[in-house]
Amino acid sequence: TGGHKGYGFTTVVEILSAALQGGAFLHALSGQRDGKKVPHALGHFFIAIDIEPFISLDEFKKTTGEILRALRASKKAPGHERIYTAGEKEYLASLERREHGVPISESLQKDIRVLMEELHLDYDFPF
Repeated sequence: TGGHKGYGFTTVVEILSAALQGGAFLHALSGQRDGKKVPHALGHFFIAIDIEPFISLDEFKKTTGEILRALRASKKAPGHERIYTAGEKEYLASLERREHGVPISESLQKDIRVLMEELHLDYDFPF
């Protein structure tokens, strides 16, 4: 067999982030009810774990790094060059934006210019 740990973990996460606080769960997270858009009633659950009673922090970091490297080394889907782990794309985007700024679409730049004119604002945006 297989997958029982993932199924069990997913169930526990669903219970802690939905049932524990009255949030939406499973199909109710679609943002649709009777074919109409509805607000997502998302629940959130956070947990803090003191690692040291279980294992040394250094050993935990070492094993965590090994797990992430193994995930990234998995067979890639056709047309994809790499595998990203949770939060990695966001981290890389934050580094990019710190160095080069936050990208602003042409349409938003236009909207900002229109508002500046309407409000008689004098500010020199870098776009």
